Amino acid sequence: MPEDDLCVTRVPIFQGLTFEEQLRVADFARPVVAKKGEIVSFPGQSVSRLLVIHSGHLKVSHAAANGQEQILRTVTDGDVLGERAFLTGHRPSDLAVALEDSRMCVFDHADLAILLRDYPDISQRMLRALSDRLFSVERLLTAITSSDVDARVAAYLLDLPGSIRDNVATVRLPMAKQEVASYLGTTPETLSRRLAALSASGLIELVGRRNVAILDIDALEDLATPR
Repeated sequence: MPEDDLCVTRVPIFQGLTFEEQLRVADFARPVVAKKGEIVSFPGQSVSRLLVIHSGHLKVSHAAANGQEQILRTVTDGDVLGERAFLTGHRPSDLAVALEDSRMCVFDHADLAILLRDYPDISQRMLRALSDRLFSVERLLTAITSSDVDARVAAYLLDLPGSIRDNVATVRLPMAKQEVASYLGTTPETLSRRLAALSASGLIELVGRRNVAILDIDALEDLATPR
């Protein structure tokens, strides 16, 4: 089996394994394809699963007290979804919907004990991945509580996955600006103005409708940390 066909090779929690070990882990995985708009996971689902995103984008959200959708995050190539339910055996509490056609590998909770018994490093890497996510959430929450929209936008851009070419990182907004604005607690108009201002300041460059080139990462990091 070609290495590129194994979704487990794309995920940090499995990258410490040899290719032969990754092949064995892949034996536990079940391939799943979701069309754009399709529900992948929902609150109270009877089976706890770990989803490894091979390609595509998912939006994770839950219903707020007022019934409105509250976007929690998006996941893309190499990300995992459902770690908490997978580790605890509890049913999922969030809704995951495909933002585009997506391919995943799915691991059932029943296989967790076998995987962790044979490869204890996986649990450590899971905890490290959760720690990194908590850092990102903490930075964004700090920006949100400061009422500084520039800080929120900067923190959000820094946490998006991207590619680097000629020392310039390029990220892609995974959702429409209306949904990104809702996630950041602002309006689409304000988001567009803040992106334009960051572009005029030379920190970023807007490329097309959704791509953003980060030209000055250090300056963006400073902006994402309100004082």
